[in-house]
Parts: sequence; structure tokens; C-alpha cells
Amino acid sequence: MSITEKSKEYFKFKLVHQDKNSGARAGEITTPHGVIPTPVFMPVGTHGAIKALQPSVLEEMDTKIILSNTYHLHLSPTSELVKKAGGLHKFMNWDRPILTDSGGFQVFSLQGKSIREEGAEFKDQKGKKILLSPETSIEIQQNLGSDIMMAFDECIPYPATREYTEGSIDRTHRWLDRCIKTWTNPKQALFGIIQGSTYDDLRTRCVEEVCGRDLPGYAIGGVSVGEGPELMKQIVSYTAPLMPVDKPRYVMGVGNPEDLFMIWDYGIDMSDCIIPTKFGRGGTLFTNRGKLRIRHRNYRRDFYPIEPNCSCYTCKNFSRAYVKHLFDSNEILGQILATTHNIAFYKNLAENARKAILEDRYNEYKSEFLAQYNNA
Repeated sequence: MSITEKSKEYFKFKLVHQDKNSGARAGEITTPHGVIPTPVFMPVGTHGAIKALQPSVLEEMDTKIILSNTYHLHLSPTSELVKKAGGLHKFMNWDRPILTDSGGFQVFSLQGKSIREEGAEFKDQKGKKILLSPETSIEIQQNLGSDIMMAFDECIPYPATREYTEGSIDRTHRWLDRCIKTWTNPKQALFGIIQGSTYDDLRTRCVEEVCGRDLPGYAIGGVSVGEGPELMKQIVSYTAPLMPVDKPRYVMGVGNPEDLFMIWDYGIDMSDCIIPTKFGRGGTLFTNRGKLRIRHRNYRRDFYPIEPNCSCYTCKNFSRAYVKHLFDSNEILGQILATTHNIAFYKNLAENARKAILEDRYNEYKSEFLAQYNNA
């Protein structure tokens, strides 16, 4: 029995409902560490931690899955150490699902890297040369013990010529076969990544190649790399309908609320981004009426919660004036409370979208939310 067949015992996707008036859909992903209702937004814990938050806070708000980074954990503390600690779940005291990316995006955003058939070579902070290959990427992720692993690919920059894109996707498909060959643990699902830049026919070729491997799930890569919202929509709207209906669909690196609704329109189940945590640490909080920049002087005497109807810990207990005071005083609690609220906001956004899909009123929910969010 092949590894892809064995993995079906531990990883399953169920399409629960397709909205009757749109392409949005609700599903369930079953993993060894729990069930993930979709659509879902995954907070990013790059180094095995959501910045500024304890895992207990994420558990209290019932966060279903988080994402960690292969590249950064490879550099420190090393995947071998994490494996000795019992895997990433035990190391970071998180008993729910974890997705690890392959390290491809981080490597290819580095200056001075060298891309060749073997993999990508780069220098670490101490100047030591490191080769990250399809084999080492999967070996690292298997050491980490994540529930979902991402195949090692090249995240094609924007803009890219057609000639460059063709060569890149052909190599990525060869790398995918090497990832599959290295994959040995059926309790960890391997997702393939569809590239192709802005070329529709090359996206089609990638879908045929990647989805032809019958993997547990598939991702659309090469978006949120500077192409802008219109081209992002073009890529997602063209590619998503070509992907298998019975497998999870993941768009990597998308995190603005407007963009989440766009990808949900086309039946995307999973997404991730650093936006809610990064913005929170900088003092920008998301609300149903748009972004709230808490450092603004207007909030100095504002004793309302960040979001009056929000039930997160921050909004139930603290005022805008207090959170502004924390940022003005450079108190770490300000970043903690802002991050807590932002993750709760994104979780609620996805959960409300799912509820609307199940009730066949997704379009109404989307229109109502965006009208309020964009016109505040």
C-alpha cells in the first residue's frame, strides 16, 4: 500500500455543505490531533509560538490549528532537538493540529540564495552554508511531527517571465516526487503546492501535475507576493475550480479580511497570514467597522471596548483607553491584548462565514460585513 493510501486512515476531508448561491463551502478536516471545521484561518506561530500569546489563551478561544515554520525551526532549535523533546506538539505544549510550511517561501525571499536541482542553498546568520532540499524539508517536518506538511517548492516571485515560470514549475514537480519518496509517516498528511505565477495555462498544467499525485490536500502558492488584489483574484478564481472537490483547498499567505472573502467565494477551505499578529503588536486592531489604530489620541478617553460586541478576553475586560495607555507606556501587555483580540476577530470571521454557508446566506453575510467594514 502506498504512503498516500496509508495516510487516508489518519487524515480525512468531508465536504459538509456547498452554499447554494455561491462557490463558498463548509467542510471538516480530520487529523490525529483533532477535527478542523472549515473555512478556517490559521494563526502563524513561526518559531513554534504565537508571538505574545500563551497556548492556553489560544485554547480558551478554541483555536483549531496553528502554523509553524520549517525554515526557522530548522535553524533554531533544530528539528533533531524538537524530535528528542517528543515532537513539536509536546515541545510547545499544544495538543491540537499543527501545519508546517516547507521553508520554501522563507528561503526564496532571502538575498544571495542559490536555486538548483538539488534544492536551495543559502547562508544562515553565522554565514554557514545550508542546503534545503525536498528531502531535508520533509525530514525536518517529520522530525517536528506536524499534522500537515507542505511540499518543498519554489515560491515564484512577481513579476516572473513565462520562460522562468515554466522552468520553475517543472523543477517544483520533480521536487514534489522527491518529497513523496521521502514521506514515510502516514499520520502526517502531505499537501502539494500549485504554482504558475499569473499564467492561466501554466496554472492548469500545475493542477494536472500536482493533483495527479492523489495527495491528502492541495495549496495555491505564489500569491501575496506583490501581485496586487486583482491579479490575486484572477489566480484564485481560475485555479480553485480546477482543484479536486473532495480534498482540502488552501491558499497560502492571504490575510486581509477582504481577501479572505474573495478566496472563500471560490471554495477555499484554509488560509494563513501573519497580519493579525503582526498588526496587533504594532497597535492596529481589526473590528467589524474597519481597522482601529489604538495609538491615536482619540482613544485616550475612550472607555468602550475595542469591539463592543466581541466576547474575547481583551474586549470583556479592558477599554480602548487602557490598551492605548499600554502602548504609550511600552508595556508588553498592550501587544498581548491586541494580539488576543485580532486572533479572536479572525476566528469569529471564519466561523460566521461557515455558519452563513451552512444556512445558504453566505452572500448576504459577505455583503453586510464588507459594507460595514469598508465604509466605517
